[in-house]
Amino acid sequence: MVKIRLRRMGAKKAPFYRVVVADSRFARDGRFIEEIGYYDPTKEPSVVKIDAEKAKQWLDNGAQPTDTVREILKKAAVL
Repeated sequence: MVKIRLRRMGAKKAPFYRVVVADSRFARDGRFIEEIGYYDPTKEPSVVKIDAEKAKQWLDNGAQPTDTVREILKKAAVL
C-alpha cells in the first residue's frame, strides 16, 4: 500500500519533516517514491509547503495519507 507520510529530518531536538510518498513496508526514514513537500513545526507559525498538483495526483491514484499528513493537507487546502 502506498502512503503519504512524514519523513523526519534535522538535528536531535530540532526536527523538520519532508512529506513523501512511500510504500508502507519501508522504514519511516527509508526509501520513498517521491517528495511532495515539507513541514517545519519548530518555526512560529509552523511552515508548510506542499506541491498541491503532485499531492492531488497521488491521492487520485489511491495513496493513503497518515492522520498527521491529512491535517497538514487540510491546512494547505489540498483536501
